[in-house]
Amino acid sequence: MKKTIKTIVLGVSLLTLTGCNVDFSSIPEKLIPSWPNFVLQITALVVLLIVGIIFGYKPVKKMLQKRSDYVETNIRESEKKNAEADKNVLQANELIIESKKNASNIIEKAEKDAKAIRDQKIEEAEKEISQMKKLAAQDIERSKQEALDEIHDEIVSVALMASGEILKREVNEQDNSRIVDDFLKEIK
Repeated sequence: MKKTIKTIVLGVSLLTLTGCNVDFSSIPEKLIPSWPNFVLQITALVVLLIVGIIFGYKPVKKMLQKRSDYVETNIRESEKKNAEADKNVLQANELIIESKKNASNIIEKAEKDAKAIRDQKIEEAEKEISQMKKLAAQDIERSKQEALDEIHDEIVSVALMASGEILKREVNEQDNSRIVDDFLKEIK
């Protein structure tokens, strides 16, 4: 309020200092306009408004509408892309889960195959060992038989020599066989 009063006082003092002659009695006449001026001013205002609307408001409105459409289009596209990205993430997660299942199935199959191969190799080794034992037993039996045959032949030759010395005569083959068989029976 004090500023307003100061401004008025300052304005009046400037007017008096400058030598302007203000007639305060004509102020009420100047506040009420004349009809032709009033109509002219209203017409000028309407024309100004029409020109402003045509050259100012409509282009600005079109520009703002284009901008609004552009923003809405971008929002819709970004929402679409977000939806697609979410869908792709879900698909990727499903693929990861499926891949993990496949990997675990492959690992299980590999473990089963490895166990089957191991069991097969163990079985083959046991068969080989069993066959080697049979061959070794046959070899031992054959060696034993050969040793017995050698011993038998040695005993026969010793017995023939001994019988020839004892009897001081020549023994025929039948006598010889009978003596050897009897001797062998006594040994066993």
